[in-house]
Amino acid sequence: MPPTRKLAIIAQDPSIRGPDEKILRATVAIPYEDLSPGPRGYRVQVVDYDASQRVLYEPAVLNGEDRFARVADATLLSDPAFHAQNAYAVVMRVLQRFEFALGRRLTWGFGGHQINVAPHAFADSNAYYSEEDRGLFFGYFPGGDGKPVFTCLSHDVIAHEATHALLDGLRDSYTFPSGPDQAGFHEGFADVVALLSMFGLPDVVRALLREKKPGTNQIEKQNLTGEAIRDNVLLGLAEQFGQETSAFRESALRRAVKRPPRKGALQEPDFEECHLRGEILSAAVLNAFVDVWEQRLASWLPAMDETVARDRVVEDGADAAEQLLTMCIRALDYCPVVDLSFGDFLSALLTADVETVPDDSKYGYRQALREQFGRWGIAPSSGVVPKTPKAEAVHRGDVPEPGAWEHPKEKEQLDYECVHREFMQRDADEVFRFLWDNRRALRIYEDAYTRVVSVRPCVRVGPEGFVLRETVTEYLQLLDLEAGQLKGLAIAKPKAMPDTTPVRLYGGGVLVFDDFGHLKYHVRSRLDNAQRQSKRLDYLWRNRIKDTQGRYGFSDGVPEGQRFALMHRRRAGQREQKEEWDG
Repeated sequence: MPPTRKLAIIAQDPSIRGPDEKILRATVAIPYEDLSPGPRGYRVQVVDYDASQRVLYEPAVLNGEDRFARVADATLLSDPAFHAQNAYAVVMRVLQRFEFALGRRLTWGFGGHQINVAPHAFADSNAYYSEEDRGLFFGYFPGGDGKPVFTCLSHDVIAHEATHALLDGLRDSYTFPSGPDQAGFHEGFADVVALLSMFGLPDVVRALLREKKPGTNQIEKQNLTGEAIRDNVLLGLAEQFGQETSAFRESALRRAVKRPPRKGALQEPDFEECHLRGEILSAAVLNAFVDVWEQRLASWLPAMDETVARDRVVEDGADAAEQLLTMCIRALDYCPVVDLSFGDFLSALLTADVETVPDDSKYGYRQALREQFGRWGIAPSSGVVPKTPKAEAVHRGDVPEPGAWEHPKEKEQLDYECVHREFMQRDADEVFRFLWDNRRALRIYEDAYTRVVSVRPCVRVGPEGFVLRETVTEYLQLLDLEAGQLKGLAIAKPKAMPDTTPVRLYGGGVLVFDDFGHLKYHVRSRLDNAQRQSKRLDYLWRNRIKDTQGRYGFSDGVPEGQRFALMHRRRAGQREQKEEWDG
């Protein structure tokens, strides 16, 4: 059995063409498996049912040689079997990237092993992930020329929705109502993964970096400054891609890349909307990507030559995107369980990278991230160390990486006597024993319901081959009370909220253990943090976010299967309506 299966996909979407004016394609290698017709595999199964037309398409058969490797563009656009292959391959590619970065198998947010994918789910310019229906659903609609436009042919749209499903499996608490940052994180992070995974395809980067003369493989050096890359590559992508689906991606990408950073933007009311707020996150990461790409080019570009080899430029861009994508995915393990802020994510990014790449001096990934987030007024939640220490000192743990999470100050007070460290790598009850025995040292709020929700051993590999073994565990706390009782925790009650209003408070944290069972990091959102809880309740009260029981702080009242669909409709400016699925 071969280790991988190679499948042809559309590299971005049908609007992006190569030098020959044909649809730009790519061949991706995904883990090999014995596929049933659909295709249906052990993690992804395509069930191509069109609810609008009530049509069940014939399942695609992908075992054997890829029959779409050299077909005409018209076949790619019209053949439902290729649409199924394209959707299956991109979802599997995203899953593979997450599992490589995190060093372990992942679960979907709905608890099952296989996610359903419907390439022609309904007649509408929409696509979304539904936890309730355990699937990804892609729409189709008539384009400006009357021909159908299929969202299942856009690499970006598929990757975006697959990221929602994977993020929901890693942190289902990120769909709890919290603050504007957490609301925007799902969309912003999905954009980041979709765009960086696309730039990780050398064929896409090559198509966007045009040769000075066809056939020369040379590109003008003046087109390789940071500003030129933003204008010619990122905005060139925005102008081409999603011409028919601009409500999805083009306008968001254009705004994110070119929006002038303002340090007070996050405090403006307009930026409480989740998609606009998510664009700030994607803007910071994408501009850091450009900075790193420019830094990599500066390390070798000749001073005298006016043109350089395009393939080397493409390689640097693709490598920068892949490394930054890995950092972003790994950062999830170092993010708080609830009430995530962009500053938390920045600290998690820096921590995740310093664990596998102690020396950042070669290309400055972490410095670029600190600078780009800082332009929006986003500081690392851990606090900023003014002077950058030497990499050796960071690696030894003598001093922290600027902006990264610090090692627990209470580590000398922790009691390991009554726990079996080997069992803590797989047993939630054993982790809870450690948590309970050390509740005072770890400053855990004792009177809340507390549960260890995951125990995840992982093995990560850095770009230089460094192997890191960790166990990432998460615990969640909740406390139900009435608004009049908030003062007992020094939490400010929102103005005009009646004392009898039911309220639910959330807290929790991430415990990261090394391969010897010692605690390395405790990333927490304390339940009794009065400032955080006051801010969160004020946000929920102002926006009237409560569940069907009238309780603030639990769910927004939208059925689970419709939440992501409604979010995407708001982005597209469409009327909110409920989709019914018959299969």
